[in-house]
Amino acid sequence: MDQSDPREQDKRRAIMQAAFGVFAQYGFKRVSMADIAKQAGMSRPALYQHFAGKEDIARSMVAGYYDDALAGMIAQLAQPGPPAEVLSRAFQAKAGDSIAFLLSSPHGMELVELGSTFASDLVAEGSTRLEAALSEWLLREAEAGRISLPGPAEDLAATMLAALDGLKAKGRLPRYAQYVVQRDLLAQAFGAALSR
Repeated sequence: MDQSDPREQDKRRAIMQAAFGVFAQYGFKRVSMADIAKQAGMSRPALYQHFAGKEDIARSMVAGYYDDALAGMIAQLAQPGPPAEVLSRAFQAKAGDSIAFLLSSPHGMELVELGSTFASDLVAEGSTRLEAALSEWLLREAEAGRISLPGPAEDLAATMLAALDGLKAKGRLPRYAQYVVQRDLLAQAFGAALSR
């Protein structure tokens, strides 16, 4: 199948959405390709025309997450506003729309760890792209005189995103409401530190 075909991309997205739902409900380890096919409303053979297995689906989900997170962050960082406000919106965009569902799942930690299990290369590459986007914003804002950088923009961007990821630390997932409070506090703290 031609993955550049928009219809194929739509079908793959629908399958990944169905897979995310059953992974969140039953856990990645317990879910079979038959479960995913049933949730996606297709036969197992038809599912295999789009993905080689559930690990392939997991890798595609990780890649899709980073693509969406990057696009969302770039869009939010392009909007004007005080540093804390811009960072809050960018951090929200990085987390994506599925964070509430993920944090309410009893299998949320297992899903968070899928990236390091099956797609560490995609996680590393995606993280690098996110750090570069945030670093570019920091440099742009510093050059415009709107913020003051305490160190190299690249290091600061990596630190900010590591802190954000730390809210979903291994072995501990907060409730969604708690995550939102912590995410916004993090944006406020970094925003205050950067403000001139």
